[in-house]
Amino acid sequence: MLKTYLFLVGAIICEVCGTMLLPVTQNFTKVTPTVFLAGFYLSAFYLLTFVVDKLPIAIVYGTWSGLGIFTIAILGYIIFKQSLSWQAILGMFLIVVGVSLVNMYSSKTI
Repeated sequence: MLKTYLFLVGAIICEVCGTMLLPVTQNFTKVTPTVFLAGFYLSAFYLLTFVVDKLPIAIVYGTWSGLGIFTIAILGYIIFKQSLSWQAILGMFLIVVGVSLVNMYSSKTI
């Protein structure tokens, strides 16, 4: 199970790296960042294929997108000097809490 979550973390990292390259590609006119962006996104989806075999797709996608959004917001603030309102920060906190709850109790069925 640890290996599955490592693949999920790898997919999140690849997706975040690809997304952070979006502004650098300048509408896909810069070849090198565009190639890296495509490589990161392909790697993210490749890693996700291993995860969805072991975990429910709703859990996988919720975790992947939630933690990806949170990480991208933080890195956007640090790297691109983008501002975040207190409402956005609260929303990010709630995303992390929600993802944590979903993963902690995903093995329990209704």
